[in-house]
Amino acid sequence: MSSTVRIGIAGFGTQGSMYAKFVAEGRVEGMTLGAIADVDPARRAVAGTDFSDVPLHEDVIDMLDSGDVDAIVTTVPHYLHPELAIAAMERGVHVLVEKPAGVYGRQVEQMNAVAAAHPELQFGVMFNQRNNPLYRRLKEIVEAGEIGRIIRSNWIITTWWRPQGYYDQSAWRATWGGEGGGVLVNQAPHQLDLWQWICGVPLSVFAKVSYGLQRDIAVEDEVTVLADFGGGSTGVFVTATHDLVGTDRLEIQGDAGKIVVEGSKVATVTRLREPERDLSAGLGMDQVRQLFRGQLDSTQFHTQETIEFASQWGEQHVGVLANFAAAVLHGEPLLAPGADGLLGVRLANAVHLSSWTGQEVGLDFDDDLFLKLLNERITEEGLFPARDTGR
Repeated sequence: MSSTVRIGIAGFGTQGSMYAKFVAEGRVEGMTLGAIADVDPARRAVAGTDFSDVPLHEDVIDMLDSGDVDAIVTTVPHYLHPELAIAAMERGVHVLVEKPAGVYGRQVEQMNAVAAAHPELQFGVMFNQRNNPLYRRLKEIVEAGEIGRIIRSNWIITTWWRPQGYYDQSAWRATWGGEGGGVLVNQAPHQLDLWQWICGVPLSVFAKVSYGLQRDIAVEDEVTVLADFGGGSTGVFVTATHDLVGTDRLEIQGDAGKIVVEGSKVATVTRLREPERDLSAGLGMDQVRQLFRGQLDSTQFHTQETIEFASQWGEQHVGVLANFAAAVLHGEPLLAPGADGLLGVRLANAVHLSSWTGQEVGLDFDDDLFLKLLNERITEEGLFPARDTGR
């Protein structure tokens, strides 16, 4: 291979055109634009105008067989990510899949199995928020035990306001057969990934989900999840697409400190000088009275640090692309290995399944039951065929 990775853009929509621009502008070290594929003639026409010296293909498979690319990034409807990734890896082409890695666990497991059979290829997922220096630092703090054992985590992420016109622009949007869900599979996968990347994978979830609450859509636009992480640790995740002035607030409460993140930009980290139970046991009633009356300065029990990083638009995506190129060229570890994509897909599936059954659902849920209930919704829509069980 040459000193650069020739990337193929599989789908020249919003994301695909953005990645093509980043690469063409030379912002991604170690990567050049090899080819672009899209089934839509109008999009190919735009690509041909914007990138006149780049080969265009009507079909992704034709692009994979052309010899124009060393790797692809799949910026296509969600159901197609595993299908195209498998086709690429079977042809010796490296793969970076856009989020989510797929719609249901079984198809992602099949993709992961093919990737495992081709260890010579790099397989990553576009979890660009893992390249956010703020969240990378917070993960280090948690893993180092600086706030102790996590007792509770809460994330309200409702900054995904989407008007009805957004859903009406394409027939596949906000449908079970075309998109596989709503806010859980389209807008919030990054936060679902970060939540379990930093706090651990939940054992089970219980969810209350509204479908078409504030929009004329079949899929979810309002979600509240209660998660059990085991050992008394719980979490709450709230997301929606109808909050015009949304909230993005993450709290991670440990037994020796706390992290509060506002707007995914600024974090306040509180570190207790000793574990909270020890502080509690060591206070006499006189000190308790003084504390409640504001006569005792609580800052003597803790320190606080504010963490904030400047971030250029697109920098996190560019970083994932550059890391992927470095992995292909030099074997550098991936920021987000493709196999990790299964975790977020199964979490979203578990949330849907809990809402459909009205029961708490373990992350080891029955794939057959989930796919059966998903296919019932796809069939009821009558817009797309039911999904293959993969068996």
